[in-house]
Amino acid sequence: MKHILSIIAFMIVSFAVQGLNHFVINTEYYANIDFARPEPVMALGFLTMIVQGGILTLALGHIAPLSVRIKDGLMVSLSFGLFLGIYIAVTEPAKYAAPSISAWIITEGLASTTQFALFGFVLGFIHQRFTKAPA
Repeated sequence: MKHILSIIAFMIVSFAVQGLNHFVINTEYYANIDFARPEPVMALGFLTMIVQGGILTLALGHIAPLSVRIKDGLMVSLSFGLFLGIYIAVTEPAKYAAPSISAWIITEGLASTTQFALFGFVLGFIHQRFTKAPA
């Protein structure tokens, strides 16, 4: 149950943070990127969130199988977030014609950090509630 809840939570957090970033807060910024699709392929985004959420919840379950703290969820989520976020924030503008490399790094870096920090709290909370310490 904790894994399914964690995956659903990852989808909600990711969609909320990235949706706000792309479609509300930085709409004009993303509209000026030549290589962006006018309409994203949402099915691929949902598939990605399911896979990423699954990896994160299984990793936390493996790292802390008996006793989970919020701090553990944060550590796992921020570690994976840094691994993924550094690629998105730094490597992508090195490959693609981003209008401003510094703006890209700041925008994507803040969104990734927010997404994975927020999810880390939620992941730790879910696992803490559903993981029983041995008697």
